[in-house]
Amino acid sequence: MLAISNLTIRFNRSTIERITNMSEIIYPRSPRETMDGWSYLPRYVDKIRLHLAGKLHSDYTENFGKGFDGFWLKAAGVAHEQMIEVVKNSVTDGEVCDWVRQHVKKSAAEKAAHWQDVLSRPKAGDESANARFKMRKEQSGFTHRDDLKTFVDYIDADEKRI
Repeated sequence: MLAISNLTIRFNRSTIERITNMSEIIYPRSPRETMDGWSYLPRYVDKIRLHLAGKLHSDYTENFGKGFDGFWLKAAGVAHEQMIEVVKNSVTDGEVCDWVRQHVKKSAAEKAAHWQDVLSRPKAGDESANARFKMRKEQSGFTHRDDLKTFVDYIDADEKRI
């Protein structure tokens, strides 16, 4: 029991279990998932929804709206704050998809080029990104995983999909 002035809060076992479980990571969808022909977009939408609910794990906050999120934003011509508002004002993925379809006018070739750019990282000549990729694999105990060639592969392995 916690007492503050005239306020008393009683915690039962299920409340304590829910609070304890809040520290668990809720993984966003795979970067490979698609919405309206855009790979990665469902993952970004999940991250926004988790952020809005106060459940975006700290592992994701540093690159929220940056990194691959930023690559999608740049390719789509949308601002991070704008996308947060779209997701905030929608209940379903269908509503987000409708908004994207109406406001983001990109060809299938442009969407495919975005995905190929994301899927190709780390790029061969980018020493800094390759060093970061190697470090992430080491930190996660994946040095033996020769099948992990890209950050997308790493994300799916780290989030226990592959």
